Amino acid sequence: MISLIRHRPFMFSTVLLLFVLVIGSWARVLGQGGTGPGLFTVEAWQRAGDFVADLAGSGESGSPAFASWDAWREALRLASDTLAMSVLAAGLAAIGALLTVAFAASNLVGRGSVLGSALVGFTRGVYVLTRSVPELVWALIVVFVFSPGILAGAIALAIHNFGVLGRLGAEIVEDIDPAPVDALRTSGAGRVQLLLYGVLPQVLPQFVTFLLYRWEVIIRTSVVVGLVAASGLGYQLNLDLAFFRYTDVALLLIVYVLLVWFADILSIGLRKLAR
Repeated sequence: MISLIRHRPFMFSTVLLLFVLVIGSWARVLGQGGTGPGLFTVEAWQRAGDFVADLAGSGESGSPAFASWDAWREALRLASDTLAMSVLAAGLAAIGALLTVAFAASNLVGRGSVLGSALVGFTRGVYVLTRSVPELVWALIVVFVFSPGILAGAIALAIHNFGVLGRLGAEIVEDIDPAPVDALRTSGAGRVQLLLYGVLPQVLPQFVTFLLYRWEVIIRTSVVVGLVAASGLGYQLNLDLAFFRYTDVALLLIVYVLLVWFADILSIGLRKLAR
């Protein structure tokens, strides 16, 4: 109770700040002529209803795409490309994080050392840089080097998530129990042995859990990256929208939801095994 009373001014200030930000944001949107108020017009809701009807195939002369087995087969093939992109991206990001996380943890590099502090700062700076740039921007950069496709999309996703996993991995390493590491160090173990037998057994279960969480995020983001990388569901979704093939858009959205649902179930099962 005393702690709650002590933190009440801070909580009140935080809530007040959030309220001011929300009101200010809505004022900004509604203050732009023709942008904000359009959300609340009858015409806007009518257009939304017409778009939903087009997705359902209303008024089309032929059968909708989601009623065709050939269209389903092609959509599932694109979903497999998106899944492959996400798995490859998660794997590359995890490998990069595991190879560099020891240099970002101050308890492994050495506290008080100028060289160690510089190494930790540099590695964490790389993490900040890679995760600060959105995946879509990385994709725009990567396609200048690699040909558009699954690999380009996977590399763009991997670069961003390398920074995320590296930061999370460094925090995990810094929170480990130092007793096993100290026992190995006093027995004459080298740095590689410390990592393999003192650090990794404590770090891997939680790191795998974070990796699976990030994989779920990568699955969702891969559709957006596919717009630029010209692969998977995202690229085809962009084409179908451009050519007003609305039932094809509906089919791709259905397959995308099924893919995310499958990834969520698989991730939950794998996280239980990791624990």
